[in-house]
Amino acid sequence: MDDNPKPAQPDHRAGVATQIWALDVPPRRIIVKEVNWLGDVVMSLPALRAIRRAWPNAHLAVLIKRELAGFFDGAIWLDEVIPYSVAPGLRGIGDRRRIIGEIRAHNFDLAVMFPNSFEAALWTAIARVPRRAGYATDRRGAMLTIRAQPSPLALQAHQANYWLEMVRATLGVIGESDNFAIEAHPAHLDTMRGWLGARRKRAASRLIALAPGAAFGPAKKWPANHFARLIDLLAERYGVECVLVGASGEQPQCAEIAAAARTGAVVAAGETSIGELLATLALADGFIGNDSGAMHVAAALGRPTVGIFGSTNPDRTGPMGTHARVLWRHLDCSPCLARTCRFGHYNCLVEITPEEVVAAIAETGAFG
Repeated sequence: MDDNPKPAQPDHRAGVATQIWALDVPPRRIIVKEVNWLGDVVMSLPALRAIRRAWPNAHLAVLIKRELAGFFDGAIWLDEVIPYSVAPGLRGIGDRRRIIGEIRAHNFDLAVMFPNSFEAALWTAIARVPRRAGYATDRRGAMLTIRAQPSPLALQAHQANYWLEMVRATLGVIGESDNFAIEAHPAHLDTMRGWLGARRKRAASRLIALAPGAAFGPAKKWPANHFARLIDLLAERYGVECVLVGASGEQPQCAEIAAAARTGAVVAAGETSIGELLATLALADGFIGNDSGAMHVAAALGRPTVGIFGSTNPDRTGPMGTHARVLWRHLDCSPCLARTCRFGHYNCLVEITPEEVVAAIAETGAFG
């Protein structure tokens, strides 16, 4: 079988010009191994949607960590979501066997590797998926039947281009970096309407979601006292109520911020699944937060979004969308891409004031 892509005619479905390069035999059953961080899942959406458009009649499944699977609850354009989990160490051997067995049982004829993981490629190779596409990184080239090296565009432009370039180079599928919209599942929206309604003090006011956490480290976290001041400024100037979102490990920090704010706030951190997080952000009138998965989700939902950047580069990982804004000091030492500040002052974050953030979210149109 010749796996080299061959040119086909442009496709203009849904009003979007999309050139499709067909394999010698179009795939009937496709599995995409998704990436492992929430923000990366959002930024990989343009590539996933490009695959969907390229082969609209194929069965399209995603293989994704169980804790992230709810992200796709509202994605009716996917045919299947396969969640998985792997226990650490030797305890994970059985989990890996089950994953490989499930992939094999589905009879996929094309596997697309979004992460650079050696193990993900190994799973699909052992499962005997005949065509396996991805970047030839992490010494896994021999396990891929269709492979490419990351291009300068993939490595230097916005992170969404990393996966767009991969599917272009391996499969000839051309997508658009602005095709990243997601939807919250109606059941989750109903759940979170009730949840918020039972906890809000000013249900008639506008609701802004705040995400004070960031898994990367303190060099991505705007100061907690700034968030507390921000909550009060939003209430004083616009009558806004805030809901603090995040993972369970961020719940104590969110609770402290809410307690420090004179006007208070609803704390949803640790109380929601991924699907319910999407619903919470979809119900909010806007979002403010650090460079985090929640920031990317809010922007992809079309919410007015302000991302606060410290050590990372918004040109590379900034929120996508016309209603998104970035606040970044871009000091001489930034972007350092470090988890902690080598100078100890975190000025790239400290110098961004709550007043600036309020002005930025107002500019997005969050308040009408």
